[in-house]
Amino acid sequence: MGYFDAASAAPLHPIARQALLASLDEGWADPARLYREGRRARMLLDAAREAAAEAVGCRVDELVFTSSGTRAVHTGIAGALAGRRRVGRHLIVSAVEHSSVLHSAEVHEADGGTVTQVPVDRGGAVDPEAYGAALRADTALACLQSANHEVGTEQPVTAVAGLCRAAGVPLLVDAAQSLGWGPVDGDWSVLTASAHKWGGPSGVGLLVVRKGVRFASQGPVDERESGRAPGFENIPAVVAAAASLRAVRAEAAEEAARLRELTERIRARVPELVPDVEVVGDPVRRLPGVVTFSCLYVDGEALLHELDREGFSVSSGSSCTSSTLTPSHVLRAMGVLSEGNVRVSLPLGVAEEDVERFLAVLPGAVSAVREKLGAPVSEAVVREADTLVVDSLGKRCPIPVIELAKVIGEVPVGGLVRVLSDDEAARLDIPAWCEMRNQEYVGEEPADQGTAYLVRRAS
Repeated sequence: MGYFDAASAAPLHPIARQALLASLDEGWADPARLYREGRRARMLLDAAREAAAEAVGCRVDELVFTSSGTRAVHTGIAGALAGRRRVGRHLIVSAVEHSSVLHSAEVHEADGGTVTQVPVDRGGAVDPEAYGAALRADTALACLQSANHEVGTEQPVTAVAGLCRAAGVPLLVDAAQSLGWGPVDGDWSVLTASAHKWGGPSGVGLLVVRKGVRFASQGPVDERESGRAPGFENIPAVVAAAASLRAVRAEAAEEAARLRELTERIRARVPELVPDVEVVGDPVRRLPGVVTFSCLYVDGEALLHELDREGFSVSSGSSCTSSTLTPSHVLRAMGVLSEGNVRVSLPLGVAEEDVERFLAVLPGAVSAVREKLGAPVSEAVVREADTLVVDSLGKRCPIPVIELAKVIGEVPVGGLVRVLSDDEAARLDIPAWCEMRNQEYVGEEPADQGTAYLVRRAS
């Protein structure tokens, strides 16, 4: 099996399948009714809530089931902000949060609130002191993911939660990627998660609001799920989600050690097998099954198609995907290469042989894409005094970087290359290329069209 995109959606766990099928016959009735069928459904729902609360490490009455992890995030942020509106309307998020958090922040800002984005280091982690510095008297809520969805970096939740608690500010933790591996440490106030990330069925999210946290549910009042998740509960899916969470937790310690060994193998061998590759994300504080790398001179979408033909399903945060022509906000915030980005996220039980086969086919796949993009650039190069100008206007990354790499040797050491580009990804990829190739990135300046990026040959 070559499915290596478990961070997007993990395959349905066998226990989840069994629980789902078994509860279809018992969990179809309205759990709010007092007759026999309703009582059976209520027993299943209560048991699932108890199991999920035990896994999270919270009280049973603090946890509700939502229709998705995204819905849990939106509800959690909106409710926490509304509950503390008298305190202020300032929201803090990290620059690498999941899009569901950032979209909520955009809505809050459009409604008159203020938002502070805390930057991350090159490994993708926030500095707790930066979070502390962002806290203000009018801060209503802070948000921090437990681990990043694109590069696997774990965040210092415990330290940030301590700072927030000392300031009297609730911290919302998006635990979608990490909850299957263990509870989230720290004195957090609100937590969200999504069942399909740990092998449960899609369409089930968790929202936990600690007792004592001011929370005002938004939208029409509904009597179900403490008024925080309107609509009839999907009891079979909820039961399967809780059962699979308990099951993956029982396997977590042993499986985490095995997956760490496999991802360390990928991290070490990819740069040996493929030239001009940057492995991104924190090398130590990271999720067990996630490894991400970026390849110079490679179109991310083309590489994913090439690997798909070889039988491997991976994802990408590359700037060149079918859904967007701008760099991934995570890679951009980290300041790392976005070209040819590949995220490998191994599912539970993945075979070692599949990882070895992936490493065997990867070099050929990268070479094939690079060969297709290796267009001659002689007509695009002109000289202006002592500066070599590369006109890459109208060309999408990685072409501007490829053209830069081909001509850098034509200028003397200390000479300049001026790359003209109107692709936003070049703002990230050209400096990243300079760092990887030991060249000096001078900066950017406005051009008649697009932007001019200045590179000085240093070696």
